[in-house]
Amino acid sequence: MSKARIIIAGGGTGGHIFPAVAVAKAIKTLQPDADILFVGAKGKMEMEKVPQAGFNIEGLDIAGFNRTHLWKNWSLPFKLIQSFWQVRSIFKRFQPTAAFGVGGYSSFPVLKLAQQKGIPTFLHESNAFAGKANQMLGKNASKVFVAGAGMEKFFPASKLMITGNPVRKEIAAPQKDAAAARQQFGLQPNVPVVLIIGGSLGARSINQAIEHNLPALLQSGWQVIWQTGKLFEAEAKAAVANNPQVWTSAFIEDMSAAYAAADIVVSRAGAMSVAELCIVAKPAVFVPFPFAAEDHQTANAMQLVNAGAAAVVADADAKQTLVPTVLELMHNEHTRNNMQQQLKQLARLDADTIIAKEILNTIHAIA
Repeated sequence: MSKARIIIAGGGTGGHIFPAVAVAKAIKTLQPDADILFVGAKGKMEMEKVPQAGFNIEGLDIAGFNRTHLWKNWSLPFKLIQSFWQVRSIFKRFQPTAAFGVGGYSSFPVLKLAQQKGIPTFLHESNAFAGKANQMLGKNASKVFVAGAGMEKFFPASKLMITGNPVRKEIAAPQKDAAAARQQFGLQPNVPVVLIIGGSLGARSINQAIEHNLPALLQSGWQVIWQTGKLFEAEAKAAVANNPQVWTSAFIEDMSAAYAAADIVVSRAGAMSVAELCIVAKPAVFVPFPFAAEDHQTANAMQLVNAGAAAVVADADAKQTLVPTVLELMHNEHTRNNMQQQLKQLARLDADTIIAKEILNTIHAIA
């Protein structure tokens, strides 16, 4: 079996990084001697998270298009040119036999150069609405892995392979039951929990809705695990005032335990949050981030809502309707049970292995 040397490119958010790491680990399981190098954007979270997962990463001097402050985009052409030269240097040193892109602007120069050199390229599109970088690269990709059906409007049908979204193994195989997980967060083991998460950066509309309606939420008798993000942490801690019903922090290190502790989850609708909630089968109320590219979070959420697997609240309505929607779900066990059954039907547990096998098989077929 020939040596596989695979560059994995992309990042910017956990929704890109964690699936990439999951596939990298699956590749190493299937072929332990495979060499893997990540390429990301300097200053972004992949530069921290990838080494923590045990993989090497090199950073590019590249930035994405700033939709809010257009004047900040003046340097983008120069950074893109610089990143292409950096990628050429990386390729010369690493000599990749395949490139795998997970989205995010750092993936574009890597996959583009690989395609120019005739190196097999693979894309993973986690969202229901494809990102711009993936759309531009899809035509010349060897294979495009997607979360679900209906992606022919973005990519050539002949290139598509439905795999689902790769999920961290610790999420798919939790080590704790609900009681032990709740105790880990300092909560009562036999009292139900609503888990509130807004992604690694937090979600202001969700945080404000919870803060504004906290008394009504706590009067339900349920407990709360509230992940706030850094910007809202102090405000949230002041609001809960060490209430024993609430655990709050900027970040949750052990998401497997948080999911195990929860009976209901409030979340943004990033692709990985959606995939993880399907696997852990926890009824969810989604509040899609309205400024995500092409409003892809709403598209992600509606796939589950249309299947009867989740509820959705518009970001603009969160302060008024989020907590009442959660309370209604708390009081309706029949709806929660139905959601759980639908979520189990939508769960895909082996996306990382399917993708890893396809990449390795292609490498070995042309070796």
